[in-house]
Formats: sequence, C-alpha cells, structure tokens
Amino acid sequence: MNALETTGLGKRYGRTWALRDCTLAVPSGTVTALVGPNGAGKSTLLHLAAGLLTPTVGEVRVAGRRLSQQGQDLARVAFVAQDKPLFATFTVEEILRFGRATNPGFDNASARARLDAYRIPLDRKVGHLSGGQRTLVALTLALGKRAELLILDEPLADLDPLARQEVMGAMMAAVSDTGATVVLSSHILTDLVDTCDYLLLLNRGRLQLAGSFDELIEAHRIVTGPAELAAQLRNAPVPPVHLSATARQATALVRGDPADARSSGQAPALEELVLAYLRNPDASWMPAPILARTETEAA
Repeated sequence: MNALETTGLGKRYGRTWALRDCTLAVPSGTVTALVGPNGAGKSTLLHLAAGLLTPTVGEVRVAGRRLSQQGQDLARVAFVAQDKPLFATFTVEEILRFGRATNPGFDNASARARLDAYRIPLDRKVGHLSGGQRTLVALTLALGKRAELLILDEPLADLDPLARQEVMGAMMAAVSDTGATVVLSSHILTDLVDTCDYLLLLNRGRLQLAGSFDELIEAHRIVTGPAELAAQLRNAPVPPVHLSATARQATALVRGDPADARSSGQAPALEELVLAYLRNPDASWMPAPILARTETEAA
C-alpha cells in the first residue's frame, strides 16, 4: 500500500494555480525527497497532504483512505512547517504538555526520552534554544503523534551545515524507531542523497519526475559523442531530457529502455539528473503505475 497518494490534485489562488494535475504515489516505508525550485508548489503540496489546505480539485489519500478535515484523519499525518511555529515563551516541558493536550495518542514517554537523548533541557524556553534545538523539539512533537505519515517542509533551511547533519541523523534514527513514512522537502539535494530513497520533483506547479533513486538512475544515461550525435538525438523517438553541444562534442541525458541506454552511456549522478529536468520543464518521467493512472484519468 502507498502511504500517500494524490489524484488530479490542484490548488488555485484566484486565477493562479499553485499546483495542478498532480497525481503521485509515495510507497509506504520510504523516505521521500521533495525537490524543486522556488514557487514550484512544494509547500502547497505538503500543506494539502497534511490537511491544512483544501484542494481546488482532486483528492489526497493517506494509507488508502481519503483525507478529510476530520480529527481521526488528521491524526494520521504529522507536519513540521518550515518556520517551526513553536511558542517562544513556552518551556520545552510546556510544549510537551501542549502536544499531549492536542493529540490524544501522544507518546509522552518516547518524546521525553528523545529530548533527553538530544540533551535539550525541559525547563529551557523555546525562544532561548538554538535553531537546531528548535528543529529537534518540533520534530519530537510531530513524532509524538505516532502518525503513519510524517511531512517535513524545509526542516533544515535555517541551519548551518553541522546542525543540518546532526538534525538529519537524529531524524533518521527517530523515523527508524517509529516506522513512519517520511516526505521531506529541501532545496539542498546533497542533504537528502544519503538518507532518502524516493524522489518527487515539482516544477512550475506540476509533478515532473517521480521514482526511487535506483529506478531513476537505471532509467537514464549520460551519452557523450561527436557533434553529429546532437542531430541524431534530436530526431530520436524519445528526445533527450537535456542536450548540450559544441563544435566538436555533444552530451545529453537520455531516458528510455535502460538496456539500450546502458550500452551507450554512463549512469548520471542524482543531482545531474535533477538539474537536467529542471532545465527542461517540458520533460517528465514517472513509474508505470502513475503513468497508467494519469492516462486513464485523461481518457
């Protein structure tokens, strides 16, 4: 079963679509990286998936069940916003008390053990914590819900490199303990490569790329050859994702039959693959089940 699914999901503000025609599936047990440029619709998608926004069109399903505004549905999703909106004048102890009061299934014992492991004093006011500590408190509060799906919107954005590494390590250990499926957005792909195993790429409000890291790498190759290769690739049945050519050499990221691609190129790094798609917003690649569902809906 998929932890998160959307079908024809869209959100419009006035005449502007922040997200449009978004059909995706996040497999249970994965740690999914959500990436894309500013204004791509990442935060809108995450807020819709957390039940904090109502779709203009389409629907969201968590663990196969349509997400509603009912408390029992919202309890299945935990969300940490980019600005970690904790009460600055509360102590950490008071934050835990708030978590217990607003979430009937809150696991207070695990939350306290987690904060003790992070060496965060319970009597310290939130406003006096470091950026990394505030992120860990927000994460602890979210994990305390024991939700099936954990959504993190740019949790590392305001942290220095050392704090990012420490928070990511703590987050992955906590996720391993709870077994939650995670969707994590970030501008910094290198922060996600070693911890995530599934990728969603949003661009201009649409889903452009989806799949496991291994699946995506297997389906693409970087091909390099003489300048004449450029014309051949442009006329291929499946055009390249990105093509650059000089007077002497052509280089392209190609997709299609992995067996054919493997014989003529090398596997791209994940960052190379993402950048190639961002340079060509019209290109897309998704696993067969998502493609089949999209085509059925369009018919």
